[in-house]
Amino acid sequence: MPRPIIIDCDPGIDDCIALMAALASPDEIRLEAICTVAGNVRVEICTANALGLLALTGHDTVPVYEGCDRPLTEAPVFADHIHGESGLGRVRFPDHGRSARSENAVDYLIHRLRDTEKPPVTLVVIGPSTNLATALVQAPDIAGRIDEIILMGGARREGGNITASAEFNIYADPRAAQTVLQCGRPVAVIGLDATLQLRCTPARMQRLRNLGSVVTNTAADMVDHVNAIYGEVYGAEGAALHDPCTIAYLLAPRLFQAQDATIEVETVSALTRGHTAVDIHRLGGKPANAKWIDGLQSDQVFDLLLQRLARL
Repeated sequence: MPRPIIIDCDPGIDDCIALMAALASPDEIRLEAICTVAGNVRVEICTANALGLLALTGHDTVPVYEGCDRPLTEAPVFADHIHGESGLGRVRFPDHGRSARSENAVDYLIHRLRDTEKPPVTLVVIGPSTNLATALVQAPDIAGRIDEIILMGGARREGGNITASAEFNIYADPRAAQTVLQCGRPVAVIGLDATLQLRCTPARMQRLRNLGSVVTNTAADMVDHVNAIYGEVYGAEGAALHDPCTIAYLLAPRLFQAQDATIEVETVSALTRGHTAVDIHRLGGKPANAKWIDGLQSDQVFDLLLQRLARL
């Protein structure tokens, strides 16, 4: 039976690749809904991008719920310097004429998780955690209906990609991330320590181009944009496919290395805002609250994602 999941995202180029991989995996994943949140770009742009991607891939029946337009307490911060003002580089999705559902994402999450006629659900959070954290604060009882949370965010040995201390998704709303990590449900956190191992090198980009479909060519066009930015900003060859790692982990956890850890987020310091303190040895005396994913088999993960994108 396919696993019911909700993807909470801020599309965003790598978010779109993750959504493509999920949509192409119906035997393993039943995508119940997409929730959008302010992150890479403003929330209304993220919503338009999610709807456009569904139109591009022919999955118009998946509902989209627009969520929070700002973090819990912090001023909004965006990553349009990486993803472009549209969130998609120079790519434009087809006109679709669809709108997000009238119910906002927070209310949807609460109603869905309280619906005992439906099974518990896995939440894949690949943007700031604002929607889920807000839902958990408003309705703490929903936590027990969460099967698992797969969260892309944080770093230990790699430091950060928005500041020296923080990864963007956590930095954008550190209090929300801390709320989610403390919710008492199983959480798998895939941070930069793992995702930076999955690079879109020229050889891999050629393999993506060789697939030759409208969808995969669009994916390649988006990644070309962020590849160029990575070269300019980080001096790196090939952007990292951060968010698609969450879908690959759902499909093939054997390709990832993980260890139990106590993970807490810095929410006070201006200097280290959003830093993830990943205590794999439990030196602080607190029990583990998450599974920390710090490695992956890069070639096999890329092969898996490419295999799925080829279906679209």
